[in-house]
Amino acid sequence: MFRLKTAVARAAGRLSRRAGRGGGTTVPGRTILRLAPDAIERLSSRLPEGVVLLSATNGKTTTTAMTTTILADRAVCTNAAGANLLTGIASALLATPAAATIGVLEVDEAALPEVVRRVAPRAILLGNLFRDQLDRYGELELLAGRWRAMLDDLAADTRIVVCADDPLLAGLVAGRAHVVWYGIDDASVGRSALDHAADSTSCPRCSTHLSYTAIYLGHLGAYRCPSCGFARPELDVAARSIDVTQADAVSFTVGRVDGANAVTLAVPGIYNVYNAIAAVALAGSIGSAPDVAAARLCTFAAAFGRYERIAIGDRTALLVLVKNPAGANEALRTVAPRLAGSPLLLALNDRIADGRDVSWIWDVDFEPYLTLASVVHCAGTRAADIALRARYAGVPAASIVVHDDLAAAFDAAVDAAGTDGNAVVLPTYTAMLDLRAIVAERGLVTPFWDTGR
Repeated sequence: MFRLKTAVARAAGRLSRRAGRGGGTTVPGRTILRLAPDAIERLSSRLPEGVVLLSATNGKTTTTAMTTTILADRAVCTNAAGANLLTGIASALLATPAAATIGVLEVDEAALPEVVRRVAPRAILLGNLFRDQLDRYGELELLAGRWRAMLDDLAADTRIVVCADDPLLAGLVAGRAHVVWYGIDDASVGRSALDHAADSTSCPRCSTHLSYTAIYLGHLGAYRCPSCGFARPELDVAARSIDVTQADAVSFTVGRVDGANAVTLAVPGIYNVYNAIAAVALAGSIGSAPDVAAARLCTFAAAFGRYERIAIGDRTALLVLVKNPAGANEALRTVAPRLAGSPLLLALNDRIADGRDVSWIWDVDFEPYLTLASVVHCAGTRAADIALRARYAGVPAASIVVHDDLAAAFDAAVDAAGTDGNAVVLPTYTAMLDLRAIVAERGLVTPFWDTGR
């Protein structure tokens, strides 16, 4: 009977795609969970090497893609397109090849406790917690409390891979068994001052303001509490010798205390260094050799919508997802070399998956960057809001164009790039999916529900 139900769910997904409705990442999962509420438990139990789960506010999809790249010698079940709620998890498990031995699944922060309960993971990666979608998640302390309860219920032998540079996560996990700590250990790429929108900057033990010797991304860095002595744990896996001077790549060494291996990623940015060392630490927790992990990372290509370069004739659109202040600030720093003199498209949506509250755009440090662009095109369901934010960031009114239609905005930005030029596109999540659907219809990219399939 269960086999029949899975066949019905797979057929529902195929019909949805043929009808032009997408849904390949959610419809099968929604169907099977209605027919068999325990489907996730039953499907995940078929993977002989078990399941590893990854969650974070920023970087889940890219870290998942990097982890599957490292595990290239294994048949992996994964949700490559980033559908990370229960329906997406179920859909990924339904699509598992018969030869698959292990699951590598990214999970929404709020859904993580329920997914952990259902699949009993072999290892779990906790990457970071930033303020995001307050209308859905609430404040960070609420989400952290749910994660704390989840950790208390983990099986005793579960490996916990944690970003030591996040003081909120370090406070949650400190003192637990089977923990692998990863982080950046290179003050040359750190900043001395926190962004004004930095989130977890107080000691999780005594609430004293933390002191930083290096700040790498948002509130991530090397910290110590001057009052109680709480400090960043010693790193098991660290990135060092980081070179961020390349426009479309980043180089560094990664390894444990007993050695390091050189990596050059074909995507730039400190946040991708974090994603890469998280993937190395997670893969290492289930037996992947550090030198193999480093070598395979050098072959990694960007996950869709995350520093994705789309060729359009003699021009290029550079697509970089933004969804919260910390991620947007780092994205702007990363694309700055490409932004100077180029057209920029800001696509802001306020659908459920983006977060209904778009006030976060006022916490992004747009001021040093938007005026670099030759023209700022604004689109999405909240195009007027992002246009107003651009105006307050110092962009002249004559250089701001508001569009009612996303496809028209995209075409205008690409046209403005000129021959052999590039347009920079910074969309929120559902705007990114809409944009990829537009270019997929034109045959320029693979539809997102087919990504990694």
